[in-house]
Amino acid sequence: MRILTVLASLLVIVAAGGAVYVYSGSYPVGADVPHTGAVFSLLAAVRDRGIAAGARDIRPPTDLKDARRISDGAGQYATMCANCHLAPGYESGSAWEGLYPHPPRLAHATDLKPAEVFWAIKHGVKFSGMPAWGKSHSDDEIWSIAAFVLQLPHLTPRQYADIVSRAPPDTDMIMMPMPQGRAATAGSMGAMPMPK
Repeated sequence: MRILTVLASLLVIVAAGGAVYVYSGSYPVGADVPHTGAVFSLLAAVRDRGIAAGARDIRPPTDLKDARRISDGAGQYATMCANCHLAPGYESGSAWEGLYPHPPRLAHATDLKPAEVFWAIKHGVKFSGMPAWGKSHSDDEIWSIAAFVLQLPHLTPRQYADIVSRAPPDTDMIMMPMPQGRAATAGSMGAMPMPK
């Protein structure tokens, strides 16, 4: 019984110490200061397991390699995603540099399954800067973006520029109202320039 009392007391002390630490504002929350290794590992595990669990029952469509679907996702990727996740031929960018943790460079590779890519795009990831695009895009549009993301590691900078230049634009982003009544375009949204 005495051991249980000691363990309970230690638990209360640790919880109280943690609460004091959190409420004191001592933990550095700025994106320019990395997490400690333990915190980073814990958050990465929570993120990875959460995405895997969320995607567990999602069944991808059979046409993820269809050229039309990939093209439909290309324009949306260039408008919505490339500033953070980069494009073939880019190793860095101002948005990518400013985010912590750095978003994955999707042109390099992804170890996510198609359903996990879809889930991450649709639901976003808390405290990462990744928005929940499912609030403004249909599942079909998100599958097109996922199809394109899965092809990114296989594209050269020239192929990327070519497919994006021929892709239908993301109409939601183009129609976004801007000051003085102007409509946003890929250029006015600060889209990443095409690699040469």
